[in-house]
Amino acid sequence: MDLESVVAEAVAAHDEVTLKRVLHPYLHWTDGPLRLRGRNNVLAHLRALSHLDPPASVEVRDGQIYRWTT
Repeated sequence: MDLESVVAEAVAAHDEVTLKRVLHPYLHWTDGPLRLRGRNNVLAHLRALSHLDPPASVEVRDGQIYRWTT
């Protein structure tokens, strides 16, 4: 399973343990006009979501998602 699918499933299940494992601490998150930096800020945003649209692009560093752009 790719990391994008893991993130989408973890968001739907509200599984922060998995999200912390696959999201880089210095994550750059872009969702339309929304721009966030840092895993903790992104996790706070994702808590309010029940699903996640697939990203247009993803950058992986050290086996974790470093950049997510929707």
